[in-house]
Amino acid sequence: MSTPSKPLAGIKVLDISRVLAGPWCGQMLADMGADVIKVERPVAGDDTRHWGPPWLNGTAESAYYLCANRGKRSVTIDMAKPEGQALIRQLVAQSDVLLENFKVGGLKKYGLDYASLKELNPKLVYCSITGFGQESPYAHRAGYDFMIQAMGGIMSLTGKPDSESGGGPVKSGVAFTDIFTGLYATNAVLSALYQRRDSGMGCHIDMALMDVQVGVLANQALNYLTSGNVPQRLGNAHPNIVPYQAFATRDGHIIVAVGNDEQFRRFCEVLALGHLAVDERFATNGARVHHRESLVPVLEAALAQRTIDEWLAAFEAVGVPCGPINTLDRVFDDPHVKARGLKQTLPHTQAGQVDLVANPIRINGQSLSATTAPPSLGEHTEHVLNDIGITPAQQQALREAGII
Repeated sequence: MSTPSKPLAGIKVLDISRVLAGPWCGQMLADMGADVIKVERPVAGDDTRHWGPPWLNGTAESAYYLCANRGKRSVTIDMAKPEGQALIRQLVAQSDVLLENFKVGGLKKYGLDYASLKELNPKLVYCSITGFGQESPYAHRAGYDFMIQAMGGIMSLTGKPDSESGGGPVKSGVAFTDIFTGLYATNAVLSALYQRRDSGMGCHIDMALMDVQVGVLANQALNYLTSGNVPQRLGNAHPNIVPYQAFATRDGHIIVAVGNDEQFRRFCEVLALGHLAVDERFATNGARVHHRESLVPVLEAALAQRTIDEWLAAFEAVGVPCGPINTLDRVFDDPHVKARGLKQTLPHTQAGQVDLVANPIRINGQSLSATTAPPSLGEHTEHVLNDIGITPAQQQALREAGII
């Protein structure tokens, strides 16, 4: 239910989306205090419930499902049947927001498209998430994160150059485009709710994974648009800053992120290469970018002489940004991660408890993360249907008919 002390207390969200981008948006809204009702298919539920292993101990809940659904209530409704559609419409009548990620036009046959539901609830903020948007030459296509990473350009920028061993395009290690789309969708919903406060009217939000992927190309997009030169893969190096990459040490790799010329001077002093900082080829960042092929091998040779811990201590002492490349066990054992409470443990109806990643937003020193675990399939069906006046006898009939 809504959390009174949180920013979205009193807001009701109907989340009929599946997999990641839509559920990620719903999870963000739940973290902010909204009452998010997750509508799933009877028996099967959200596809991600079955995307395992790993599974939560003693349950059939996949880790993938758990990552995107904290703080919600789960209701099972078969919206392919008229009775299920009627239940959805009853829920819509009491909702502020609806999230969906069906194919373009896919909900019209059920009378659950925006035009139909706007008549029922003019204040409804209806957020559609698709691969290519409501109006596009590709609107009919399904959208998958991996495919969009390729089409939207990020894979042309990620990985080693073709000329190097192991070169070639590489996708992000997490569903980069889905996550960003969920975050953009959350921003869009919040702005629509703010606008509704004054206008009294809802709206239709049209989010496309492809649009978001192009939108987050950031400096690389502007590198191309400004120069006309197509950026290429640089491995762990940066197109606009040098040195800003991974370097091998005696016992592993570290990241060095030199952001300005003064940091470069101190970096060189630690390496006992102070002459590089006054060499006109390397004295400014622009010059270093231009002469990176001459500079980087010299730095690589120097950094290979000492261990990770030795370099980290030396660079930190003079304010040169650096860090180790942590595996996830080290991430969750990191003092910062522990101090900031980024791993949270919540009660779970089947497993007893579940470890989750907390929402990183903090307001007035308090985490914004939801305080209830991702729900079991249909865990809240009875309570939610009670709220819209469906009697126990009616619910029993709906169960027997396979509607809920």
